[in-house]
Parts: sequence; structure tokens; C-alpha cells
Amino acid sequence: MMMQTDREICALICRSNGIKAKDIARILDIDRQEVNHILYSSPLMKELCWQDRDYKWHGIMKQASPHVGLQEYAGYYDTVGNFLEMTEEVWLDQMKAGCINIGRNLNDTRGLFHSFLDCREQMLLLFSDLQEMMGERCLNWEIAFELRLKQSRHVRIYADVLVITEDRVFSLEFKMKNEVNPDEVLQAAKYCPYLEIMFGPNYEVIPVLILTSAREIFKFVPIGQTDAVLPVCSGDMLFNAFDEYLGFLK
Repeated sequence: MMMQTDREICALICRSNGIKAKDIARILDIDRQEVNHILYSSPLMKELCWQDRDYKWHGIMKQASPHVGLQEYAGYYDTVGNFLEMTEEVWLDQMKAGCINIGRNLNDTRGLFHSFLDCREQMLLLFSDLQEMMGERCLNWEIAFELRLKQSRHVRIYADVLVITEDRVFSLEFKMKNEVNPDEVLQAAKYCPYLEIMFGPNYEVIPVLILTSAREIFKFVPIGQTDAVLPVCSGDMLFNAFDEYLGFLK
């Protein structure tokens, strides 16, 4: 329930040109003390919103396309069309600069840049497939690499890649492996509630786990001990995860 309230408050702020807490409480029919508690105590809300001198709250990122402000949280953000036109060198330079801007550690001792390039290659393959199947529509989608939110001092919310369609956000978690690890399934799914707050009620957030060392894998696996499931695929089958929700092969 608290996450739903956070989502409603954040959405109202992001749709406004500045709104006071008392007006948020009135419009949403929520106790004003609860609104103030969320606005002043939630580390996530503090990162997504800011207050001006007139005590009005503003959203840092729009909750509509284009998502102006998303670049404040990502190593790289742009339309898919612009991403596809970039050379590897230019894209990587922009990624590094963006990561520095969001406070991402660029220590490459564990192959960080290689993982960046691996994610980029997987996205190039995905959009090559998607363009063949659905034309140029996907070029107007948005893409973000290395999303980073600071929920608290000790908790960080990461997403390797976000692909934002007209009404969905695909949160892609890449692992350079060929077998499913239940802990990594949980990792791919656990940030969804926070992304739902960030993007608002008009977007469905869909987590996907991609095993880049595997081939011809696409299946749904349980998320922990729940009844919920999450799509897991190899890089060459990633388009199937998109088709499952967009239905372009039907």
C-alpha cells in the first residue's frame, strides 16, 4: 500500500508545474501527515522530487515521452534511433561521461567496460530483429543504460538497460552466463516497485533476465517462492520477451 501511495504522489507531482503538500493531500484524499512523511522521509522520493522556496514540489523527470530528466539517473539516455546511429567509440565516451555524472564507479578491473559493450551489442541485435518485425516504430522508443537510484545510504537501485515503449518499461538485467540462478531472478525483479514509482501509472514495468552466454533460450521462471514469473532468455531470443507483451508476431 505504501508503494502505491508513493506512486500516486510522485505521479501527481510530475504532472504538475509545482504543487504543495496540502494540495497533494486534498487531491488524493490522503492525510496530510502521511503525505509529509513520504515527501520528507522517503529517500527515493527525495531523489525523484525537489521542493522550491514556495514549498512547491516538482518532479525531476517527466512521466511521459520523452522522459526529460531521465538523463540525470542514467549513464546514457536517448531515443533508440539516435542510439543506433552512434559509433561504438562515441557511445562509450558518452556512457563514461554519463556514469561519472551519476556517481557510477568506473573501476574497470572486473571488466566493466566489456560489460557495457556487451550490453550495447545485445541491444543492436535486438533492434535489428525488431525493425525487421515491426518496422521503424521502435526507433521512437527510448533507451537508457546504467540507471542508478540511491534509495538510501546502503541500498542502490540499478538497471543495466531500460527500453521504454509507448506504455511499457522493459528493465533488462544482463548476466554473462548460460544457466538460470534463482538469486539473479530475484535481483532482476526486485527493483520493479521503485521503477513503477519513477515512471508512473501509465507505464507497466517488465523485468527480463538475459543470459548472454546462452543460446536459443526463452522461458518463464518463478520469482522466489511466489506465483509470479519472470521471462528469462538468451540474447538471441530477447525479441521473444518483447513479443510476449507487444504481440508483433501475432
